[in-house]
Amino acid sequence: MIYRSIFPRDLFAEFERMQNELDRAAGYSPTIRGVARRYPAMNVGSTPASVEVYAFAPGLDPASLDVQIEKGVLTISGERAEEPAPAQAMVHIDERFSGRFRRVVSLPEDVDPSAVEARYRDGVLHVRIPRRELTQPRRITIQ
Repeated sequence: MIYRSIFPRDLFAEFERMQNELDRAAGYSPTIRGVARRYPAMNVGSTPASVEVYAFAPGLDPASLDVQIEKGVLTISGERAEEPAPAQAMVHIDERFSGRFRRVVSLPEDVDPSAVEARYRDGVLHVRIPRRELTQPRRITIQ
């Protein structure tokens, strides 16, 4: 299996790879529905103008989410309360995570942490971190 970092010098991608290996060793085995996770799934991408982060966390109260940027690192944390099963019910599959979680993404050096936007809609947290204008490519007209 090949692991590739999202951005150059991404130390946290290596931590995530090690966490995945530990999860496999601890018995978190894939099922027909995928791997049961104890944290929200994420998509991270970039455009010339921004870095886009999507955390898929349906059913969470937006007030329970905490988004921070410090020293080039984006941290998304929160908590989902455990929903007890009815007393008479026997649980066969329980793939919805509960408890505290924390996801960390290292960011490229050219982002502007003072202009971050975060929105939670339909169970998806979208964090948009714009890049500084000075670092964006621009076309120069020849006279």
